[in-house]
Amino acid sequence: MLEGMSRQTSRHCAKPTCDNLAAATLSYHYETASVWVEHLHSEGHPMTHDICLRHADGMVVPQGWTLEDVRYSAPGALPLPQAS
Repeated sequence: MLEGMSRQTSRHCAKPTCDNLAAATLSYHYETASVWVEHLHSEGHPMTHDICLRHADGMVVPQGWTLEDVRYSAPGALPLPQAS
């Protein structure tokens, strides 16, 4: 590898049958029924899931769970869909 160049790893969406590149990191906590969608972490971790932009933007959580999409934590951010 050339000096000064970083080695980039392509990570793909964890959703079955999806071959899109990962664009966000999904994590969850069962005890609090919470799900977080964040900007893609620099490295994968066994307790999180890499997902593509389409699946991150379309994320719906079960009734009674909360979804926090911290990619859009600015005022006036898009509302998040909830399963009924």
